[in-house]
Amino acid sequence: MGMGVEEQEPLLKSTEASGQFDALPEVDYSNLSNSPHVLEEQRVVGSHIKSGYGALSTETLPLKKLVYTWNDINVFTTDSTLSKKKSIVNFFSKRCNGQSYGERKQILRNVHGEARPGELMAILGSSGAGKTTLLNALTFRSGKGVIAGGYRSLGGHPLTPSHLTALSAYVQQDDLFIGTLTVREHLTFQSLVRMDRQVPYSQRIKRVNEVISELALSKCQNTVIGIPGLLKGISGGEMKRLSFASEVLTDPPLMFCDEPTSGLDSFMAQNVIQVLKGLAQNGKTVICTIHQPSSELYAMFDKLLLMAEGRVAFLGSPDNAVTFFSGLGASCPVNYNPADFYIQLLAIVPSQEELSKQTVESICDSFQNSELGIRLAQQTENFVHFKEKAPWDFDDSWSGSTRGKSPYRVSWFAQFRAVFWRSWLSVIKEPMLIKVRLLQTVMVSLLIGIIYFGQKMDQDGVMNINGAIFIFLTNMTFQNVFSVTNVFCSELAVFLREHRSGMYRTDVYFLCKTLAETPIFAAIPILFTSISYFMIGMNPEPARFFVTVGIAILVANVATSFGYMVSCASKNISMAMSMGPPLIIPFMLFGGFFLNSGSVPVYFAWLSKLSWFKYGNEALLINQWDGIDDIACTRANSTCPRSGAIILQTLNFSPDDFTTDILALVGLVIGFRILAFFALLVRTYRSQ
Repeated sequence: MGMGVEEQEPLLKSTEASGQFDALPEVDYSNLSNSPHVLEEQRVVGSHIKSGYGALSTETLPLKKLVYTWNDINVFTTDSTLSKKKSIVNFFSKRCNGQSYGERKQILRNVHGEARPGELMAILGSSGAGKTTLLNALTFRSGKGVIAGGYRSLGGHPLTPSHLTALSAYVQQDDLFIGTLTVREHLTFQSLVRMDRQVPYSQRIKRVNEVISELALSKCQNTVIGIPGLLKGISGGEMKRLSFASEVLTDPPLMFCDEPTSGLDSFMAQNVIQVLKGLAQNGKTVICTIHQPSSELYAMFDKLLLMAEGRVAFLGSPDNAVTFFSGLGASCPVNYNPADFYIQLLAIVPSQEELSKQTVESICDSFQNSELGIRLAQQTENFVHFKEKAPWDFDDSWSGSTRGKSPYRVSWFAQFRAVFWRSWLSVIKEPMLIKVRLLQTVMVSLLIGIIYFGQKMDQDGVMNINGAIFIFLTNMTFQNVFSVTNVFCSELAVFLREHRSGMYRTDVYFLCKTLAETPIFAAIPILFTSISYFMIGMNPEPARFFVTVGIAILVANVATSFGYMVSCASKNISMAMSMGPPLIIPFMLFGGFFLNSGSVPVYFAWLSKLSWFKYGNEALLINQWDGIDDIACTRANSTCPRSGAIILQTLNFSPDDFTTDILALVGLVIGFRILAFFALLVRTYRSQ
């Protein structure tokens, strides 16, 4: 809230209330490397990591060794609206850490702080104060166009992004899940890819049961998570607790949460904070950003970190906050939510921007110069000069003996088994994929069979059968392309989050996702061909029928591979659905039905060679007409093909090319999938 000039005067004075703050527990980093106890402790820690769930345990290290500190955190953002010319000028004029970043805007300024085990720290502040930016900087997750610098340590030991990822859990604001899985299935999958490879399956399931019990998920453990608007599932509070459950499976000593109460009602929000409070009381270090907490939630916080204009306005206990702000002449009124009071006090009021900024600067300077602020800055600076090996570096073979070589906790085959199991579950439990597609296939095949019913081997039947064959190809293409264009787009956010967390590789995800759906894309063409083939009256030889089924399966899988490529290359589902038809039309034109294969312009020959319509149409027509020597003519004075050879010759198709057509279809299946994989790989690297 805005403050009058009379109310702000005490803020401009130096406070004398700093001596009333509770003293911070001293953490002596100077003698850590010289103590035999610490050396033995490091040995025990290395042993524990190998035999545990994959993260440090608070039972192994003293609580003070797990204090997470940060010092001189500065974050800048680049101006993406700069023109190219201006960017070139800035390349030579402005640099940061030896790199050019063009024009920069500073978001965080010299932020110091620490979080201790057994305490729940809440980062508060108005919108734009830098809460989420700080949390991202503390977890090495700053996005593109953001430059984050500073020092971070655990127990006095500098941390790297890979170490912090292994030692911490990060619960993001958005809950992203595969909605067709149940709560237990989701947690089982998480245990298979998050826990170290030495942990036996029985111990993983035991840990899953423990987490389900601890986070009160027993009642909904066999309920599907749900898809908003499509599949009813668990409630919002249960979904948030499931997010916590996924992260605490490995029992990490650090937890970061980005606005865990966002979108929840007061009861659910209190339930979620109670979960965090319980985790902190079990010895974890919990840091979370909170947007406008109620007084009940505020009472559960052990530490407050108030942010304003990218600076620390206060860091300490709620009782210390009362003392500090009272000394500045800004006491919280009785029966008023302290969180609301502090947020309004530190907010930038649109109609009083200059006055509000002066107030914020005064408060931040007062805290920085207070006894509590000075001690905090000195204490967080100690680790900068401490360069001894950290406990989690004591044995380079920690976390599965390959952590130094691979960012993943489990082997490639273990990842494959887990991801394939989840992908298969999501396929067979997806109502749209199974029921709707089967119904669609049956209806379309029956419709085509009825329209082209009972064709004879005569002049009119030739044209009708050729048209039905091309309809086969068109239906197999559009049905399969549109059924997969949303596959990777819809799960991209889940995949990127899990991949960045070191759960599984990109190639494992792509391979498992495509293999799990292969049976569906084999069954659909079989069902479609079986219904309409004999209704139309195509070549009745059994061998010709099975060849037609095989070609239909190949064409369906080429179309599926093409759809995968479009899906992986698209930013969202709308873009993928818009790109599909325009890209398919050119391939369809070169299929030999609308344009004779001998009439393709030379400059489009390369595009014709990529058309699965051409290879599929030629292979199906060869299978249909090769060996047919007697075709009746129904109309006089008209050109009538007397045999199948004449039909193929008219279309510029040759029976000698049948094997080439089949090999070309197989090659297109493989080629399009390789391109799809590389498109997904590029998306993965660009998101990092």
